Amino acid sequence: MPTSGVDDRKIAVLRAVIEHYVSTGQPVGSSHVAAMPGITVSAATIRNDMVALETEGYLVQPHTSAGRVPTDKGYRMYVDHLTSSDVAQAGRLNAISRQRLGDFFDTAHFRLEETLHRTSLLLAQLTNYTAVVTGPSVSEAVVRSAQVVVLSDRIGTVVAVLSNGEIESEQIEFATRPSELQLALANSRINESLVGATLSAAKFTAVTGVGVDSDVEALVAKAVASLAGGRGRDSVFVGGTASLTTSFDAVEVVRSVLETLEQQYVVVSLVRDMLSRGVSVAIGSETGVEPLSVCSVVLAPVVRDGETVGSVGVLGPTRMNYPAALATVEVVSDRLGRRLTEG
Repeated sequence: MPTSGVDDRKIAVLRAVIEHYVSTGQPVGSSHVAAMPGITVSAATIRNDMVALETEGYLVQPHTSAGRVPTDKGYRMYVDHLTSSDVAQAGRLNAISRQRLGDFFDTAHFRLEETLHRTSLLLAQLTNYTAVVTGPSVSEAVVRSAQVVVLSDRIGTVVAVLSNGEIESEQIEFATRPSELQLALANSRINESLVGATLSAAKFTAVTGVGVDSDVEALVAKAVASLAGGRGRDSVFVGGTASLTTSFDAVEVVRSVLETLEQQYVVVSLVRDMLSRGVSVAIGSETGVEPLSVCSVVLAPVVRDGETVGSVGVLGPTRMNYPAALATVEVVSDRLGRRLTEG
């Protein structure tokens, strides 16, 4: 990997600066780096390397007498040089966290939206960052079964059981209670029309004729059209937003980030862009979203039956523990994918 003139020693110094800064939040001086494990050169040599790293844009000195802090470019260099062992070692969950994770996915027999929501809360608790979890769009799930159910003399519902485990329904109001024969005919036709199709492509055309109740057919057709057209939004769940209040000193920064996260289409666009480019980490301005330029996003796809159906990620300040975030996001996305596969 090209390093733009940054040799191995400078990369080691940059890594030491970043890890110390992530841990303490304070600018890092050469004496701090010299005292860190694995550093075998003098403070003077380190000071020269830090000056060179600053000149090349990897570090910045916030005040004349202060130490240095990483730039977004520095974080990118650091992340690009992380090895799988770095991630595994830094991201190894403690026994309590592993137990919580295992217990959750072993017993997560909820509806899809509830599973995704709870996963976002769990991930936020494991990382202390804001979690963003997306799941398969309900509209792209395949209809496994469908039927018209009479609830009372005048009220009924069209119910569709989907391949992702979701159950979608749309209420209908009858002029008069349909007979058993009318109900049987409607259920036969709705199954023929819907089963095997995705919800977004579900179509039911009302017919007329001998033995056919056109009113019931019209009501069912309207309900199916509503199901197909009204469930297209991607499922996005954000958990642990309270962590943002401790991540940034400026209240206006927190407010701006929170307002951005409330705009679901922005979050979906960011996630889709990262997934399409195969990017697991977006740092600062790399997100392409100006209010999130103070943040980093760590993301992993959720795969079910070989197909990407969602994502698991965390959002936090650029001063993020990247190895731990990468490892935790990876294990949670893997467990969620297996949970969705099992249904």
